[in-house]
Amino acid sequence: MAQIKKANGIIDWLDQRLAVNKLFNVLMAQYWIPKQINFLWAMGVILTTLFSVLFISGLFLLMYYKPDVGLAFDSVNKTIMQEVEYGWLWRHMHGVAASVIFLIIYIHMLTGIYYGSYKRGREMIWVSGMLLFVVFSAEAFSGYMLPWGQMSFWAAQVITNLFGGIPFIGDELVIWIRGDFAVSDPTLTRFFMLHVCLLPVVILTIIAFHFYSLRIPHVNNEISEELDFDLEAEKYLAGDTKGSKVIPFWPGFLSKDFMYISFFMIFFFYLVSFNFDFAMDPINFEPANPLKTPAHIYPEWYFLWSYEVLRGFFFDIGSIKAFDIGLLAFGIAQIIFFLLPWLDRSDVVKPAHERPLFFIWFWILLIDMIILTIYGKLPPTGINAWIGFYASIVFLLLLLVILPIITIMERKRG
Repeated sequence: MAQIKKANGIIDWLDQRLAVNKLFNVLMAQYWIPKQINFLWAMGVILTTLFSVLFISGLFLLMYYKPDVGLAFDSVNKTIMQEVEYGWLWRHMHGVAASVIFLIIYIHMLTGIYYGSYKRGREMIWVSGMLLFVVFSAEAFSGYMLPWGQMSFWAAQVITNLFGGIPFIGDELVIWIRGDFAVSDPTLTRFFMLHVCLLPVVILTIIAFHFYSLRIPHVNNEISEELDFDLEAEKYLAGDTKGSKVIPFWPGFLSKDFMYISFFMIFFFYLVSFNFDFAMDPINFEPANPLKTPAHIYPEWYFLWSYEVLRGFFFDIGSIKAFDIGLLAFGIAQIIFFLLPWLDRSDVVKPAHERPLFFIWFWILLIDMIILTIYGKLPPTGINAWIGFYASIVFLLLLLVILPIITIMERKRG
């Protein structure tokens, strides 16, 4: 048993019983961050801040929301928005955060791709980050259904129908997910449980694992230099703070992050106060009506690129139905980024601007995803359908075929 002595303060009292100083050193004061980084490395802390906003605002909304098909729409659009004091503010904060968090996720993900932060020992950082992306997507979709507006209902109809394409068990799986033969009250209750209970617990668990996976290989830097973190940390602790290539997470790195968070929150509350409607589809302010199909069904902007891949294959190929081809392409699009550390066959760890072929590949991928996003919201008719088809083909080829080829060429030249 540890020797307990008279404490000289609350921190010392806790330290003797919970080793809070040691924990603080391990997690913050002696966790080392490269100096050679830029503002893009603040995206992780901004994501944590946004998740906190979502969690807290969600708790306030939960006090008044009714997970019932007869009450859900009015509980959101009347009770919360009109009757509860500052209910509109909490809903706007929740809706804007749910949308903006995906903007930051995409910036965070593309930064990792650009600087090769998924390679050479950092594979688990990347995989855990992609797991977070998938679970956040499930959390966003389950929340999108809760207002029980027109787009909520019909988006749920489309997404749950996708599971019907799974061989042998598809039809039964759709019924099991819905809890009924059609999207109805049991479906809403199940998605409510997922949104407020199960998925937040999963997200918190994966966030903890994501941070833990950073502990050994540490974060990358903007010149992708491999550092001996132990050696650089010794320099810093010995007083050579200028010569050392690292700084402690606290206070050096996190104090800068607080500045970036402050700037971001100004932008965030500007959206909440003046442009909140960008995160709320006008059609979703109509109550759900199973007898009235919207002229054009589409998901939120952050799902549009993968939705366009799903519907991009609009014609049959031989005996293979267009739905099955699109579903297969959609499934590949959901898992393809998980495989990026292994699709990139080069041992080179450098920023994209120092890898000529990879640099071109990166920007073509980004432009193609933007095209998919734009056309994912347009009706799939005429020239729109063909642009979506070719953009979907390009997306799959870029990741499955072109990336391995150009990185093998890069490895052979090296």
